[in-house]
Amino acid sequence: MGSQKTEVEAEHSDTPTTEGMTSDNHSKQSRIISKVLSPAVRLWLRSQVQQVAHLDVQISGSDRQILTGYIPHVAISAQNAVYQGLYLTNLQLQGKDIRTNLGGVLRGQPLRLLEPVPVFGEAILAQSDLNASLKSPLLAEALTTLLKTFLPENSITNETVAWEQVILESDRLTIHGTIHSDRKTPLMLDARLGLVSSQELALKKLQIHSHLGLQEIDDYQIDLGSEVAIEKLTLNSGQLLCCGRINVLP
Repeated sequence: MGSQKTEVEAEHSDTPTTEGMTSDNHSKQSRIISKVLSPAVRLWLRSQVQQVAHLDVQISGSDRQILTGYIPHVAISAQNAVYQGLYLTNLQLQGKDIRTNLGGVLRGQPLRLLEPVPVFGEAILAQSDLNASLKSPLLAEALTTLLKTFLPENSITNETVAWEQVILESDRLTIHGTIHSDRKTPLMLDARLGLVSSQELALKKLQIHSHLGLQEIDDYQIDLGSEVAIEKLTLNSGQLLCCGRINVLP
């Protein structure tokens, strides 16, 4: 998993106490947060990713809030992470108003979210990331499903398509592959990539080169679903930048 670092920022309780009691309470609460909450958050994050080179987590809130299972703010920074086979060069995320089962964690249960959490962030995907991600069933099947939209029914299956290379240019995305049937046929998808709305991607001037020849589609829109809202999508030579929100469900 690589090196991992977790920082917890906690404010002192403002409940009037004697100096000795304040010191004892703060020490006790700090031990609970550092020995229970931080390891639980680390363990939960590690269960969500296959690997990560660097992970930094900052948890902000008062002791009283955190000990009731309410976390006002969490900031996560990760480099070279792999999530469900998808490679990410750099990931910066912020979550707010998080409610967890901290009471259960204190009894030895794994950390769970009790409510959906809106997570805001920025992800940078290098061209090399996307090429490595082509081996992921999640991305490969999504690309094959997209391809099936434009080809005759039953002309291809998931098993007959091998996605091999992604090329990122300014404002343009090209994906190469091979169709395996009676013989191997080169496959290429080429399109301009943009946003129609926060929940819709646009493939413009889409060209598909396959065993059926050349097909051209002026505009095709992809619905990302209600749990996603993309604010910015920038395609540069060798790199894709995405900013927005995604709802993390319990």
